[in-house]
Amino acid sequence: MAHSQASCLCGQVTITAEDINPKFTVCHCESCRAWGGAPFFAVKCGTKVHIKGEENIKMYASSNWASRGFCMNCGTHLFFKFNASGEYNMPVGLFSDLAGLEMDMQYFSDMRPDYYCFLNETKTLTRAEIMAYFADHI
Repeated sequence: MAHSQASCLCGQVTITAEDINPKFTVCHCESCRAWGGAPFFAVKCGTKVHIKGEENIKMYASSNWASRGFCMNCGTHLFFKFNASGEYNMPVGLFSDLAGLEMDMQYFSDMRPDYYCFLNETKTLTRAEIMAYFADHI
């Protein structure tokens, strides 16, 4: 288990998670895809989560069993929290210093739309290539 810190884009919410499981999950359900525009890549963080700036978090009861939290100022998706256990699943991308990450499981695989698959062969662009593209097209 890893220990890591994260924050939302504007810095109004900071999170310290003590027990992050490096075996992350991916959820393809309609709710997760609508929330972030893509499947939800999540690390399980258990209940040892410390949040500063909670007054900046908006909670949304997205199902009977869980709620989602996001920053009211910048909109950063912060967590999916199970009501019964209080356990948090958080976006992998919130934590920039995690090592040894491994995709372990995909949830609602029967709900994955046909337009993506993690084995798709696609064009790939580096950061430099993307920056050059937008510089030419702005």
